[in-house]
Amino acid sequence: MVLKKVVFAVSTLLLCLIQGSLSADDPGLNRGSFPKGFVFGTASSAYQFEGAVKEDGRGPSVWDTFAHSSGKILDSSNADVAIDQYHRFAEDVQLMADMGMDAYRFSISWSRIYPSKQSGSTSSSEYFYVCYRFQIVSIKSQNYGSGAVNQAGINHYNNLINALLAKGIQPYVTLYHWDLPQALEDKYNGWLDRQIINDFANYAETCFKEFGDRVKHWITFNEPHTFSIQGYDVGLHAPGRCSILLHLFCRGGNSATEPYIVAHNVLLSHATAAYIYRTKYKAAQQGSVGISFDVMWYVPETNTPEDIEATQRAQDFQFGWFMDPLFFGDYPSSMRTRVGDRLPKFTAPEASLVKGSLDFVGINHYTTYYAMNNKTNLIGALFHDVFADSGVITLRKFTSTVYEFQIRQINGHIY
Repeated sequence: MVLKKVVFAVSTLLLCLIQGSLSADDPGLNRGSFPKGFVFGTASSAYQFEGAVKEDGRGPSVWDTFAHSSGKILDSSNADVAIDQYHRFAEDVQLMADMGMDAYRFSISWSRIYPSKQSGSTSSSEYFYVCYRFQIVSIKSQNYGSGAVNQAGINHYNNLINALLAKGIQPYVTLYHWDLPQALEDKYNGWLDRQIINDFANYAETCFKEFGDRVKHWITFNEPHTFSIQGYDVGLHAPGRCSILLHLFCRGGNSATEPYIVAHNVLLSHATAAYIYRTKYKAAQQGSVGISFDVMWYVPETNTPEDIEATQRAQDFQFGWFMDPLFFGDYPSSMRTRVGDRLPKFTAPEASLVKGSLDFVGINHYTTYYAMNNKTNLIGALFHDVFADSGVITLRKFTSTVYEFQIRQINGHIY
């Protein structure tokens, strides 16, 4: 399926532009400076904002475990309280209204909805038989929304959504912002097992059923590239798995394979959730489903063919890793060539499920890098991981020409 319309949700730092435009003779930027329909908003994630990690039936997430593990966080801080938004969300909503915000993007804590092992849904083996053997034709007959739902968690998000709408603020809801329930990590290693696809479908459908009458913008995952790399390649984020030189700080893992397995299962989870929404809820709820990525831009260090090719590979191993399957049904050819059998393969039904499974793309753009070909592959000799597989060295150089936001180039690249 070819996407005929993709809406881009772009997260950029407008403050520097606004500050740079202000002077005694310049009124600066205001809403009139932007196109009609431009949405101004703010965003958060559950673990970083909510606090109340042991209240109202919430179960632990992998980030609770990681943050409380000795040596994982530099200053030993955690988000047990954070900014206490769980208790003070009404104040936050009022602040957004006072600032004239149009939207608030927040994430739902999966372990606040399903605190422990999810039950009552189709088993993993039965689910994949239905979904892939018969090309998901029977998926609509399954009740993925059943299980041990924590009603207190449902009530909290209902209260937050209703408070936003009462102030004219549209909720943009992220289903997963890195805080996997620890129960699923303990049960089958979370994103490393295909059973996660079924459990994510169960969780996603619960959210569609409970909140979809008011939520019109769903984001399945926030920055899956980040948690695939940071959590399973270098081990600096939860669950802290790796096998490169940093392995002394990791609790196990394989940096050469696990990031690719995680990303593959994420893509199938996203596509399954999108399919459920489109076939069971979209007609009545009239919402849309997308996914948000961290998107850097790359420019060649030199004009040599090697660095120009390396620049494309850098984009392939970051943005293309996820976008190519969503648009074309498979990973970039450079990844297939360089990663080989370590890169999972989509079956034909899986590729059909993933391709076109989004209504919009969210772009979180942070910066631009220089890219150069890794001639000696010394990194690969020391770190057998995604970065070594790409064969690219990326560099930051504080040059205003490069560090301007490259949103136009990114949009052009996608189109």
